[in-house]
Amino acid sequence: MSQSCIPIETLSLDHPSECPVQKDHSGDEWDTDLEPDGKLSSGLQDISANDLYLQACEEVGVVPVAYFLRNLGNPTLNLNHHGLGPLGAKALAIALVSDMKITNLELEDNHILAEGAKYLMDMLKGNCSIQDLNMSNNHLRSAGAEHVSKMLLDNVSLRSIKLSGNEFTEHDVKSFADVFSSNYRVKELDLSHNEFCEKGGEHLGQMLANNEGLHVLNLSWNHLRMKGAVALSAGLKVNLTIKSLDLSWNGFGNEGVLALGEALKFNSTLLYLDLSSNRITNEGAGSLCKGLEANDTLKVLKLSNNPLTVEGALALLNSVKNTPKSALEKLNISNVLVNEVFLQLLEKTCQEHQGLEVIFGGVGGFTARKPQQRPDPMKMIQDYLDERKLRLWDFFRNIDKDGFMKVAVTDFRRAVQQTNIPLDRVQIEELIHRLDKDRTGTVDYRGLADTRKQMMRDQRRQLRKQESRQKKEKQKSDRVLQTFQSAVEAATPRSSMVISPGLPGDSSSSQHFSATPLSSWHHVVMSNSSRYSVPNMSTEHVHLPPIGIQPRTGSSLKVRSSSQPNLHPEVRATPRTKPISALEFQINSQPEITSSHPVSPASNSLTRSRPALTTRKHQTSTKALNHKSKTAKGKS
Repeated sequence: MSQSCIPIETLSLDHPSECPVQKDHSGDEWDTDLEPDGKLSSGLQDISANDLYLQACEEVGVVPVAYFLRNLGNPTLNLNHHGLGPLGAKALAIALVSDMKITNLELEDNHILAEGAKYLMDMLKGNCSIQDLNMSNNHLRSAGAEHVSKMLLDNVSLRSIKLSGNEFTEHDVKSFADVFSSNYRVKELDLSHNEFCEKGGEHLGQMLANNEGLHVLNLSWNHLRMKGAVALSAGLKVNLTIKSLDLSWNGFGNEGVLALGEALKFNSTLLYLDLSSNRITNEGAGSLCKGLEANDTLKVLKLSNNPLTVEGALALLNSVKNTPKSALEKLNISNVLVNEVFLQLLEKTCQEHQGLEVIFGGVGGFTARKPQQRPDPMKMIQDYLDERKLRLWDFFRNIDKDGFMKVAVTDFRRAVQQTNIPLDRVQIEELIHRLDKDRTGTVDYRGLADTRKQMMRDQRRQLRKQESRQKKEKQKSDRVLQTFQSAVEAATPRSSMVISPGLPGDSSSSQHFSATPLSSWHHVVMSNSSRYSVPNMSTEHVHLPPIGIQPRTGSSLKVRSSSQPNLHPEVRATPRTKPISALEFQINSQPEITSSHPVSPASNSLTRSRPALTTRKHQTSTKALNHKSKTAKGKS
């Protein structure tokens, strides 16, 4: 076998019928850097893949991998942790361009870098057999992310791709979001152990909203928090294909879980959800329970390594018990110690949901109880007086028989004990200590009145603190939900857009199209010129293509447009099985409205554009006139 260099002709596809030549967006055949430097040699069209790899290694100056040579004919090629480097990846790419046997390529932890990724991505543009690709932990960074994204635009065979631990930032995720918004071939995507933050969560939410192919998505070990978590949850709300979602080790917190609970109310495809190690407390578990009570598809929920206690575990179990349609089969709270109350509830729940499996940390947990606060003795005295409509002065005068406005401590203690005020000995001594701070042995009326004033001030201060705390919690929840709703509107799928031609006077109206979200249409007024005016838009007119059939008088023509029903919080999402008819218009001819004068929002409304109402009114008025004429004739 000749040891000369490998020409580019040997890198072309041997089966053009099975895998056609890929082209870029300019229409030219894509170029590749897989050609080693050297002169053209003859007789290399029949070279084996083994010899091709050896010559490529010699040309680029790397040591051949013996494992590759031994397993060249197997469908799975596992080269994890072999230290290929960029040049080793180039030699491998040269050997795999025309290989049609390998379907699973494992290249994890090979320090391939962006340079080696470029060679491999060029190879994948022409290879039509590789379906599973693992390029995790190869330090691809931003340049590598760009190469992978460009490859996904041309490749037609990949079904699973793992890109974990490649130091991608939130700026790099936009390229993946753009690609997967239109890519429906890849079913599994692993982007774990990267550096996606708030902006990355927004891009991922857009990707989830528009993607119609992904079934498995791994986003664990990123930094998806606050707005990023909320935006991602918004995309999950309108997604119709995702089945498995791993969000562990992201720090979602209670805010992110609040938005995620809202998404679960509408999502009808998710089967597996991992929220382990996300700083979710009992409050967050309560928000998640609201979503679980409305969800009937989720089967596996993992919440391990979160600061949950027995209260959170009981709330989760109660949400399953109180939801007959719940499909939950596995609940993982492996770090939570439960108590006997939880075990009794679990037994009752399993009687109704026999397939339910709950993994907990063990028995020995306890319910956190706040120390019971003893009621203020002065408040109890005031309540006693209020019930009997007495004054504090009357209470003291009954004790002060001499009228000196002072009584001995022993007399005050005896008088309080003889009343029906439910004060024990400790509370009485506490009250006396507050009334006789100087230890004079006497209690005066002024001190009693001042103690009551202080008690009332403390009570009002405590009430204001409680109201302020509740108000802040509500404001925080409202902000999260408002951000969630805004993210849902921003992540509107393209399928819910109405495409209409441009203005009639535009010379390029045959090619110019404008898209308008259907969610912004509240009322639509129509005329015979097929020009639609939207009352809730002050100056904007939405134009639809003219309807070729002119409606006859008395007839109606139904115009249907598709919208996304699960963008509205009051409507439950359902699997998209057939086109959805969201709006139905009745078009009737109106002689008084001509095509040169379209109906404007200010001059007309939806009810005024219905001729049937006008006809009915005219008929009613005619009957009234006939009745009046008959009455007049009868009198005459």
